Amino acid sequence: MIQIHFTSEGVTAKVPKGTTILEAARGTNVLIESPCNAAGTCGKCKVKVRKSDLKNVDFQDKGLTEKELSDGIVLACHAKVMDDIDVISIEKNQNKTMKIISKGQSFDVELDGYIKKRVQDGVTKVFAGKNLICEESGNTINETFGIVVDIGTTTLVASIVHLDSAKELISRSTLNPQSLVAQDVLSRIKIASDEQGLEKMYTSIIQEINGLIDEMCENTGVSQNNIYEVVFSGNTTMIHLAANVNPYSLGQYPYTPELKGGCHIPAEKLGLHVSPYGLVYFPPIISAYVGPDITSGVLASRLQYENGVTLFVDIGTNGEMVICSAGELSATSTAAGPAFEGMNITCGMRAANGAVEYFEITDHDEVEIGTIGDAEAVGICGSGLLDIVGELVDHGVIDKKGKFAKPDNESLSDALRSRITSYNGKPAFMISGSVVITQKDIRQVQLAKGAVRAGVEFLMISRNVNALGVDKVLIAGSFGYHLREKSLINIGLLPRDFEGKINFVGNTSQSGGTAFLLNKACREEMESLVKKIQVVELSNFKDFDKIFVENLTF
Repeated sequence: MIQIHFTSEGVTAKVPKGTTILEAARGTNVLIESPCNAAGTCGKCKVKVRKSDLKNVDFQDKGLTEKELSDGIVLACHAKVMDDIDVISIEKNQNKTMKIISKGQSFDVELDGYIKKRVQDGVTKVFAGKNLICEESGNTINETFGIVVDIGTTTLVASIVHLDSAKELISRSTLNPQSLVAQDVLSRIKIASDEQGLEKMYTSIIQEINGLIDEMCENTGVSQNNIYEVVFSGNTTMIHLAANVNPYSLGQYPYTPELKGGCHIPAEKLGLHVSPYGLVYFPPIISAYVGPDITSGVLASRLQYENGVTLFVDIGTNGEMVICSAGELSATSTAAGPAFEGMNITCGMRAANGAVEYFEITDHDEVEIGTIGDAEAVGICGSGLLDIVGELVDHGVIDKKGKFAKPDNESLSDALRSRITSYNGKPAFMISGSVVITQKDIRQVQLAKGAVRAGVEFLMISRNVNALGVDKVLIAGSFGYHLREKSLINIGLLPRDFEGKINFVGNTSQSGGTAFLLNKACREEMESLVKKIQVVELSNFKDFDKIFVENLTF
């Protein structure tokens, strides 16, 4: 056995020779971010090894700069330890300053929630539907609260709502801790398909949600005993993991969810810090890859009542979308991958301080950037990434096939040519300081945008409409809210015929979840509607691969 001492955490792991640093860290609950789940593709699990200890480590230098190598930086997932070493964590503060949107389009709902209180003879009776769940001494009728939690693949948003006034008292957000281990849902399904992995995924998400509940209750003075219902809104995989339900069937044909939604689970069974008599409501699930977050989005946007043809798209790690034509709905999803979240990108990061979120090339070919917190640029988040690629395509720095122009290309201005550089011997473009976008990053964007665009194309086919026939496009989600129509169209993620039709509706998973909380009739309405939605399975289309490849070009 050898010893790996994690100096920043004061923890020592005793492991067999040849164990990777990441494996040792996970065995001792030391947190090292690895969103690609040790595939070695994201480059986010960098740690520092003392130079004197490097001889005891068998590591790959793939994706590391010369300076990083000279500083003793290695990828924890591909660094096998052969003798005792000290490991120093690289401080990352971005998760403390993440920019997460908690609001979304909604509508006026009648206050008629599932939880009701009645006062009789000095006792308050609490009902869930027609069932009496508990009695409280005195009059507590004004102390009736619920919680909505949007469980995203990358982020969590929670809010406390007063059920008798519909007032949101407080909202808090944080990183989904599962994203530090695996960025995409397929990796999480694989991890959680065995009992030990499921326990790890379930425990981490519930602990994080409880942390948000504790913080919100402390800041508002709301007693956890007066929180009687929680709505969990999120994609199908996240809902399974939060409910402690094995997601194995989601990764195996015919991809059937174990949890159907439109149901309650006792909050106490899930270990939530709310009333011991509380319930957790799960909105109805459309399919294995179109989850309650989209059900909530349809509810919040009143999609089925829109005139003409309306397309609803939630752009993120998963591209989930619904099209409505004359009240008839079709839904599908595509695996966009983590690029839109800033992962698998050389200088990619989440939407935190210092992330480039805005990029523009002026009429004089000068580069203008905006960063979150107006801080010095340290990386690129998803919205900045699409801005950058869109502008580089629009100004000829990148051609339609995604290749960088040569530095001596005379069709470009001196200002733009001077920014074309190289990174690890490959073409790149200098954004600001050491922040660059590389040829590999462009390919990642192409794959992600090609998947989403192909989904849009086949969804339109399912309702026999073309892009010109679409009247309105709703872009949902925290990531989608920070995008610009110009960027989406410049890279071809959406057809040019959508120009002027695009509306950004925000976090409708959260706002729709609130509607579910406040009005039980919404539940009946959506449970009925979901059964009528046509699920478009892209894998059943023989031309999917062809359309996907065609949409890789800009």
